[in-house]
Amino acid sequence: MEIRSVLEELCVLPGVSGSESSVGEAVSRWFARFTPEVRVDRLGSVIALKKGESPDGKGGEGDDGTTGHANRPKIMLVAHMDEVGLFITRVDEKGFLRFTTTGGIDPRNLVAQEVTVYGKRPLRGIIGAKPPHIQEPSDYEKAVPIERLFIDIGMNAGEASRLVNVGDIAVVHREVVPLQNDLLAGRAFDNRAGVAVALGCFEELQKLQHFVDVYGVATVQEEVGNRGAITSTFGVAPDLAVVIDVTYGDSPGVPEQKAMPLGKGPAIGVGVAVHPAIYERLVATAKEYGIPCQIEPYPSPRGTDAFTVQVSQAGVATGIVSIPLRNMHTPVETLTPADVKASARLLAYFISGLNREFVEGLRCF
Repeated sequence: MEIRSVLEELCVLPGVSGSESSVGEAVSRWFARFTPEVRVDRLGSVIALKKGESPDGKGGEGDDGTTGHANRPKIMLVAHMDEVGLFITRVDEKGFLRFTTTGGIDPRNLVAQEVTVYGKRPLRGIIGAKPPHIQEPSDYEKAVPIERLFIDIGMNAGEASRLVNVGDIAVVHREVVPLQNDLLAGRAFDNRAGVAVALGCFEELQKLQHFVDVYGVATVQEEVGNRGAITSTFGVAPDLAVVIDVTYGDSPGVPEQKAMPLGKGPAIGVGVAVHPAIYERLVATAKEYGIPCQIEPYPSPRGTDAFTVQVSQAGVATGIVSIPLRNMHTPVETLTPADVKASARLLAYFISGLNREFVEGLRCF
Protein backbone atom coordinates (compact mmCIF):
# COMPACT_ATOMS: atom_id res chain seq x y z
CA MET A 1 0.00 0.00 0.00
CA GLU A 2 1.48 3.33 -1.08
CA ILE A 3 0.78 5.97 1.58
CA ARG A 4 0.82 8.78 -0.96
CA SER A 5 -1.82 7.02 -3.06
CA VAL A 6 -4.08 6.60 -0.03
CA LEU A 7 -3.76 10.28 0.87
CA GLU A 8 -4.31 11.38 -2.73
CA GLU A 9 -7.55 9.41 -2.85
CA LEU A 10 -8.94 10.19 0.60
CA CYS A 11 -7.97 13.84 0.90
CA VAL A 12 -9.79 15.07 -2.20
CA LEU A 13 -13.11 13.60 -1.02
CA PRO A 14 -15.57 15.83 0.84
CA GLY A 15 -15.97 14.78 4.45
CA VAL A 16 -17.04 17.76 6.51
CA SER A 17 -18.23 16.70 9.96
CA GLY A 18 -21.68 15.17 9.64
CA SER A 19 -21.25 14.51 5.89
CA GLU A 20 -18.54 11.86 5.76
CA SER A 21 -20.26 9.18 3.65
CA SER A 22 -18.05 9.46 0.56
CA VAL A 23 -14.92 9.18 2.67
CA GLY A 24 -16.42 6.31 4.63
CA GLU A 25 -17.11 4.37 1.43
CA ALA A 26 -13.51 4.78 0.30
CA VAL A 27 -12.11 3.87 3.72
CA SER A 28 -14.31 0.76 3.79
CA ARG A 29 -12.88 -0.35 0.44
CA TRP A 30 -9.34 0.12 1.71
CA PHE A 31 -9.96 -1.84 4.91
CA ALA A 32 -11.59 -4.62 2.86
CA ARG A 33 -8.19 -5.29 1.27
CA PHE A 34 -6.96 -6.58 4.63
CA THR A 35 -10.05 -8.06 6.32
CA PRO A 36 -13.49 -9.24 5.21
CA GLU A 37 -15.09 -7.88 8.38
CA VAL A 38 -15.90 -4.22 7.70
CA ARG A 39 -19.07 -2.47 8.81
CA VAL A 40 -20.47 1.03 9.32
CA ASP A 41 -22.22 1.96 12.54
CA ARG A 42 -25.40 4.03 12.80
CA LEU A 43 -23.54 7.32 13.07
CA GLY A 44 -21.31 6.57 10.07
CA SER A 45 -18.01 5.45 11.60
CA VAL A 46 -16.24 2.65 9.71
CA ILE A 47 -15.27 -0.34 11.89
CA ALA A 48 -12.94 -3.04 10.57
CA LEU A 49 -12.00 -6.18 12.51
CA LYS A 50 -8.87 -8.26 12.04
CA LYS A 51 -9.21 -11.28 14.31
CA GLY A 52 -6.32 -12.46 16.40
CA GLU A 53 -4.65 -15.81 16.11
CA SER A 54 -3.26 -18.15 18.73
CA PRO A 55 0.52 -18.27 19.16
CA ASP A 56 0.65 -21.28 16.79
CA GLY A 57 -1.16 -19.26 14.09
CA LYS A 58 -4.12 -21.65 13.87
CA GLY A 59 -6.73 -19.70 15.81
CA GLY A 60 -7.16 -22.40 18.44
CA GLU A 61 -6.41 -22.08 22.15
CA GLY A 62 -5.35 -18.74 23.55
CA ASP A 63 -2.24 -18.40 25.66
CA ASP A 64 -4.29 -18.90 28.83
CA GLY A 65 -6.10 -22.01 27.63
CA THR A 66 -9.34 -20.28 26.61
CA THR A 67 -10.65 -20.86 23.12
CA GLY A 68 -12.25 -18.82 20.43
CA HIS A 69 -12.52 -15.25 19.20
CA ALA A 70 -15.04 -14.24 21.86
CA ASN A 71 -12.45 -14.63 24.63
CA ARG A 72 -9.72 -12.57 23.03
CA PRO A 73 -8.79 -9.09 24.26
CA LYS A 74 -9.70 -6.25 21.90
CA ILE A 75 -7.61 -3.29 20.87
CA MET A 76 -9.18 -0.38 19.00
CA LEU A 77 -7.21 1.93 16.68
CA VAL A 78 -9.13 5.20 16.43
CA ALA A 79 -8.61 7.83 13.72
CA HIS A 80 -11.24 10.39 12.74
CA MET A 81 -12.01 10.83 9.04
CA ASP A 82 -14.05 14.04 9.16
CA GLU A 83 -12.63 17.44 8.30
CA VAL A 84 -13.36 21.08 8.99
CA GLY A 85 -15.29 22.78 6.21
CA LEU A 86 -18.09 25.07 5.14
CA PHE A 87 -21.86 24.87 5.66
CA ILE A 88 -24.26 26.76 3.41
CA THR A 89 -26.68 28.97 5.35
CA ARG A 90 -28.41 31.00 2.61
CA VAL A 91 -28.67 31.68 -1.10
CA ASP A 92 -28.98 35.47 -1.29
CA GLU A 93 -31.05 37.56 -3.71
CA LYS A 94 -28.14 37.83 -6.16
CA GLY A 95 -27.26 34.12 -6.15
CA PHE A 96 -24.25 34.35 -3.85
CA LEU A 97 -23.96 31.59 -1.25
CA ARG A 98 -23.61 32.64 2.35
CA PHE A 99 -21.98 30.15 4.70
CA THR A 100 -20.56 29.44 8.11
CA THR A 101 -17.79 27.10 9.19
CA THR A 102 -17.98 23.61 10.65
CA GLY A 103 -15.06 23.02 12.99
CA GLY A 104 -12.21 25.40 13.72
CA ILE A 105 -11.33 27.46 10.64
CA ASP A 106 -9.54 30.80 10.58
CA PRO A 107 -11.55 32.99 8.13
CA ARG A 108 -8.29 34.57 6.95
CA ASN A 109 -7.50 31.29 5.18
CA LEU A 110 -10.70 31.43 3.10
CA VAL A 111 -10.51 34.66 1.16
CA ALA A 112 -10.01 34.10 -2.61
CA GLN A 113 -10.00 30.29 -2.30
CA GLU A 114 -11.45 27.97 -4.92
CA VAL A 115 -14.15 25.72 -3.46
CA THR A 116 -16.43 22.87 -4.44
CA VAL A 117 -20.04 23.10 -3.27
CA TYR A 118 -21.81 19.77 -2.88
CA GLY A 119 -25.37 20.60 -3.84
CA LYS A 120 -27.54 18.48 -6.13
CA ARG A 121 -24.32 18.11 -8.09
CA PRO A 122 -20.79 19.33 -7.36
CA LEU A 123 -20.37 22.99 -8.30
CA ARG A 124 -17.11 24.88 -8.52
CA GLY A 125 -17.01 28.30 -6.96
CA ILE A 126 -14.75 30.92 -5.45
CA ILE A 127 -14.84 32.82 -2.19
CA GLY A 128 -14.95 36.45 -3.24
CA ALA A 129 -13.07 39.37 -1.79
CA LYS A 130 -13.41 43.15 -2.03
CA PRO A 131 -10.69 44.56 -4.34
CA PRO A 132 -7.99 46.47 -2.45
CA HIS A 133 -8.67 49.56 -4.56
CA ILE A 134 -12.03 50.15 -2.88
CA GLN A 135 -11.24 49.01 0.63
CA GLU A 136 -11.25 51.45 3.50
CA PRO A 137 -7.91 51.98 5.28
CA SER A 138 -9.26 50.17 8.32
CA ASP A 139 -10.00 47.08 6.21
CA TYR A 140 -6.27 46.41 5.89
CA GLU A 141 -5.94 45.94 9.63
CA LYS A 142 -8.50 43.21 10.22
CA ALA A 143 -9.74 39.92 8.84
CA VAL A 144 -12.97 39.82 6.86
CA PRO A 145 -15.67 38.46 9.22
CA ILE A 146 -17.28 35.23 8.11
CA GLU A 147 -20.70 36.84 7.68
CA ARG A 148 -19.27 39.12 4.98
CA LEU A 149 -17.72 36.30 2.94
CA PHE A 150 -19.61 34.65 0.10
CA ILE A 151 -19.23 31.87 -2.46
CA ASP A 152 -19.71 32.87 -6.08
CA ILE A 153 -20.79 29.95 -8.31
CA GLY A 154 -21.63 32.21 -11.25
CA MET A 155 -25.41 31.77 -11.03
CA ASN A 156 -28.34 34.02 -10.34
CA ALA A 157 -30.62 33.40 -7.36
CA GLY A 158 -33.09 31.20 -9.25
CA GLU A 159 -30.41 28.95 -10.76
CA ALA A 160 -28.48 28.68 -7.50
CA SER A 161 -31.58 27.89 -5.46
CA ARG A 162 -32.44 24.96 -7.72
CA LEU A 163 -29.04 23.35 -7.16
CA VAL A 164 -27.98 24.43 -3.67
CA ASN A 165 -29.90 24.03 -0.41
CA VAL A 166 -29.32 25.34 3.08
CA GLY A 167 -27.27 22.66 4.86
CA ASP A 168 -25.17 21.65 1.85
CA ILE A 169 -21.44 21.52 2.45
CA ALA A 170 -18.48 23.03 0.65
CA VAL A 171 -14.74 22.40 0.86
CA VAL A 172 -11.71 24.19 -0.48
CA HIS A 173 -10.70 22.65 -3.79
CA ARG A 174 -7.20 21.25 -3.36
CA GLU A 175 -5.24 18.35 -4.80
CA VAL A 176 -2.38 16.78 -2.86
CA VAL A 177 0.75 18.74 -3.80
CA PRO A 178 4.25 17.17 -3.63
CA LEU A 179 6.92 19.43 -2.13
CA GLN A 180 10.65 18.94 -1.90
CA ASN A 181 12.27 16.45 0.48
CA ASP A 182 9.35 14.01 0.45
CA LEU A 183 6.79 16.44 1.88
CA LEU A 184 3.16 16.56 0.81
CA ALA A 185 0.67 19.40 1.20
CA GLY A 186 -3.10 19.14 0.95
CA ARG A 187 -6.49 19.37 2.58
CA ALA A 188 -7.87 17.06 5.29
CA PHE A 189 -4.58 15.41 6.28
CA ASP A 190 -6.15 16.08 9.69
CA ASN A 191 -7.00 13.33 10.09
CA ARG A 192 -7.05 11.13 7.03
CA ALA A 193 -3.35 10.71 7.58
CA GLY A 194 -4.36 8.98 10.83
CA VAL A 195 -6.74 6.75 8.88
CA ALA A 196 -3.83 5.93 6.55
CA VAL A 197 -1.81 4.89 9.62
CA ALA A 198 -4.57 2.47 10.67
CA LEU A 199 -4.71 1.05 7.13
CA GLY A 200 -0.92 0.72 7.04
CA CYS A 201 -1.00 -1.05 10.39
CA PHE A 202 -3.57 -3.55 9.08
CA GLU A 203 -1.35 -4.19 6.06
CA GLU A 204 1.73 -4.67 8.23
CA LEU A 205 -0.18 -7.10 10.47
CA GLN A 206 -0.65 -9.36 7.43
CA LYS A 207 3.02 -10.27 7.91
CA LEU A 208 2.89 -10.63 11.69
CA GLN A 209 1.18 -12.84 14.22
CA HIS A 210 -1.05 -11.20 16.81
CA PHE A 211 -3.08 -12.62 19.64
CA VAL A 212 -5.53 -9.76 20.24
CA ASP A 213 -8.46 -8.84 18.00
CA VAL A 214 -7.73 -5.56 16.24
CA TYR A 215 -10.46 -3.05 15.44
CA GLY A 216 -9.59 -0.25 13.04
CA VAL A 217 -12.11 2.56 13.43
CA ALA A 218 -12.43 5.65 11.24
CA THR A 219 -14.67 7.90 13.31
CA VAL A 220 -17.03 10.69 12.28
CA GLN A 221 -17.69 14.12 13.78
CA GLU A 222 -14.50 14.47 15.81
CA GLU A 223 -14.15 18.12 14.82
CA VAL A 224 -17.52 18.96 16.38
CA GLY A 225 -17.37 17.03 19.63
CA ASN A 226 -15.94 13.50 19.25
CA ARG A 227 -19.35 12.01 18.51
CA GLY A 228 -18.15 9.07 16.42
CA ALA A 229 -15.67 8.08 19.08
CA ILE A 230 -18.47 7.91 21.64
CA THR A 231 -20.67 5.53 19.66
CA SER A 232 -17.90 3.35 18.23
CA THR A 233 -16.19 2.84 21.59
CA PHE A 234 -19.49 1.73 23.12
CA GLY A 235 -20.07 -0.53 20.12
CA VAL A 236 -16.66 -2.20 20.21
CA ALA A 237 -16.10 -2.15 24.01
CA PRO A 238 -12.31 -2.47 23.68
CA ASP A 239 -9.90 -3.50 26.40
CA LEU A 240 -7.39 -0.91 25.23
CA ALA A 241 -7.16 1.67 22.49
CA VAL A 242 -4.69 3.86 20.64
CA VAL A 243 -5.96 7.12 19.21
CA ILE A 244 -4.15 8.23 16.04
CA ASP A 245 -4.26 11.92 15.19
CA VAL A 246 -2.05 14.78 14.06
CA THR A 247 -0.06 17.24 16.14
CA TYR A 248 1.59 20.60 15.53
CA GLY A 249 4.55 20.33 13.18
CA ASP A 250 7.53 22.65 13.48
CA SER A 251 7.19 25.82 11.43
CA PRO A 252 7.73 29.56 11.84
CA GLY A 253 5.43 31.04 14.45
CA VAL A 254 4.71 27.77 16.25
CA PRO A 255 6.16 27.75 19.80
CA GLU A 256 9.06 25.31 19.96
CA GLN A 257 7.69 23.63 23.07
CA LYS A 258 4.47 22.75 21.19
CA ALA A 259 6.05 21.65 17.89
CA MET A 260 7.18 18.23 16.68
CA PRO A 261 9.71 18.13 13.81
CA LEU A 262 8.57 16.50 10.57
CA GLY A 263 10.52 13.41 9.54
CA LYS A 264 11.51 12.40 13.08
CA GLY A 265 8.76 9.81 13.44
CA PRO A 266 5.44 9.69 15.30
CA ALA A 267 4.85 11.60 18.52
CA ILE A 268 3.94 9.25 21.38
CA GLY A 269 1.68 10.98 23.88
CA VAL A 270 2.28 11.01 27.61
CA GLY A 271 -0.01 12.65 30.15
CA VAL A 272 -3.51 12.64 31.60
CA ALA A 273 -5.25 11.01 28.62
CA VAL A 274 -2.68 8.23 28.32
CA HIS A 275 -2.30 5.03 30.31
CA PRO A 276 1.34 4.93 31.44
CA ALA A 277 1.79 1.24 30.62
CA ILE A 278 0.69 1.82 27.02
CA TYR A 279 3.00 4.83 26.72
CA GLU A 280 5.95 2.80 28.08
CA ARG A 281 5.18 -0.15 25.80
CA LEU A 282 4.96 2.07 22.72
CA VAL A 283 8.30 3.70 23.51
CA ALA A 284 9.92 0.33 24.19
CA THR A 285 8.53 -1.06 20.92
CA ALA A 286 9.94 1.89 18.96
CA LYS A 287 13.38 1.33 20.50
CA GLU A 288 13.27 -2.43 19.95
CA TYR A 289 12.50 -2.14 16.24
CA GLY A 290 14.53 0.97 15.50
CA ILE A 291 11.47 3.11 14.69
CA PRO A 292 12.10 6.85 15.12
CA CYS A 293 9.73 8.50 17.57
CA GLN A 294 9.20 11.64 19.62
CA ILE A 295 7.59 12.22 23.00
CA GLU A 296 4.67 14.65 23.24
CA PRO A 297 3.33 15.84 26.61
CA TYR A 298 -0.45 15.90 27.09
CA PRO A 299 -1.18 18.03 30.18
CA SER A 300 -4.81 18.36 29.02
CA PRO A 301 -7.04 15.47 27.93
CA ARG A 302 -8.69 17.50 25.17
CA GLY A 303 -7.84 17.91 21.49
CA THR A 304 -8.32 14.38 20.16
CA ASP A 305 -10.73 11.46 20.48
CA ALA A 306 -8.54 10.11 23.31
CA PHE A 307 -10.45 11.62 26.24
CA THR A 308 -13.77 10.37 24.87
CA VAL A 309 -12.41 6.86 24.40
CA GLN A 310 -10.67 6.87 27.77
CA VAL A 311 -13.82 7.62 29.78
CA SER A 312 -16.19 5.38 27.82
CA GLN A 313 -18.18 2.83 29.83
CA ALA A 314 -16.05 1.76 32.81
CA GLY A 315 -12.92 3.29 31.25
CA VAL A 316 -10.55 2.23 28.48
CA ALA A 317 -6.75 2.19 28.78
CA THR A 318 -5.72 4.56 26.01
CA GLY A 319 -2.59 5.69 24.18
CA ILE A 320 -1.97 8.46 21.65
CA VAL A 321 0.19 8.36 18.53
CA SER A 322 0.34 11.56 16.48
CA ILE A 323 1.74 12.60 13.10
CA PRO A 324 3.53 15.97 12.97
CA LEU A 325 1.57 18.31 10.69
CA ARG A 326 2.24 21.86 9.60
CA ASN A 327 -0.51 24.37 8.82
CA MET A 328 -3.25 22.46 10.65
CA HIS A 329 -6.87 23.31 9.71
CA THR A 330 -5.81 25.05 6.51
CA PRO A 331 -6.03 23.91 2.86
CA VAL A 332 -2.24 23.37 2.79
CA GLU A 333 -1.63 20.99 5.69
CA THR A 334 1.87 19.55 5.29
CA LEU A 335 3.46 16.27 6.38
CA THR A 336 5.90 13.60 5.29
CA PRO A 337 4.68 10.09 4.40
CA ALA A 338 7.72 8.71 6.25
CA ASP A 339 6.07 9.65 9.57
CA VAL A 340 2.83 7.94 8.50
CA LYS A 341 4.72 4.75 7.58
CA ALA A 342 6.69 4.79 10.83
CA SER A 343 3.47 5.21 12.82
CA ALA A 344 1.90 2.21 11.07
CA ARG A 345 4.95 0.02 11.76
CA LEU A 346 5.08 1.10 15.39
CA LEU A 347 1.45 0.15 15.99
CA ALA A 348 1.74 -3.15 14.14
CA TYR A 349 4.71 -4.28 16.23
CA PHE A 350 3.07 -2.96 19.40
CA ILE A 351 -0.03 -5.05 18.65
CA SER A 352 2.00 -8.11 17.72
CA GLY A 353 3.65 -8.02 21.14
CA LEU A 354 0.42 -7.85 23.16
CA ASN A 355 -0.69 -10.80 25.27
CA ARG A 356 -3.41 -11.45 27.82
CA GLU A 357 -1.10 -10.79 30.77
CA PHE A 358 -0.32 -7.26 29.55
CA VAL A 359 -3.96 -6.44 28.76
CA GLU A 360 -5.24 -7.66 32.12
CA GLY A 361 -2.54 -5.64 33.85
CA LEU A 362 -4.12 -2.47 32.45
CA ARG A 363 -7.03 -2.65 34.90
CA CYS A 364 -5.37 -0.19 37.23
CA PHE A 365 -2.55 2.36 37.03
